[in-house]
Amino acid sequence: MDYIKAFIIGGLICALVQLVMDHTKLLPGRIMVLVVCAGALMGFLGLYEPLYKFAGSGAGVPLLGFGNTLMKGVKQAVDDKGLLGVFIGGFKSSAVGVSAALIFGYFASLFVKPKIK
Repeated sequence: MDYIKAFIIGGLICALVQLVMDHTKLLPGRIMVLVVCAGALMGFLGLYEPLYKFAGSGAGVPLLGFGNTLMKGVKQAVDDKGLLGVFIGGFKSSAVGVSAALIFGYFASLFVKPKIK
């Protein structure tokens, strides 16, 4: 039954993003930044963890989870290092995910030839 909750919450997040894409003039890159910022804000307000406990990967896989990860890293670094933590916390908490995306993206580019229109 947990996969059903994940499917529903993940689907609702995607549907909300699709509505924003359809009914605003925002470009996809800006919408992605808004979703990451929403995840960070939800984490800061204490709303993300209950959603994640309820929905699991449905809330954790989309960009909301990335925003929450950034927020957690910044919060921990600020607690440890003070103001300097604002600048290094997000990098430390998300470095593995960003590195993996870059590495897999590079390997994919070796095998796929994009057709730019």
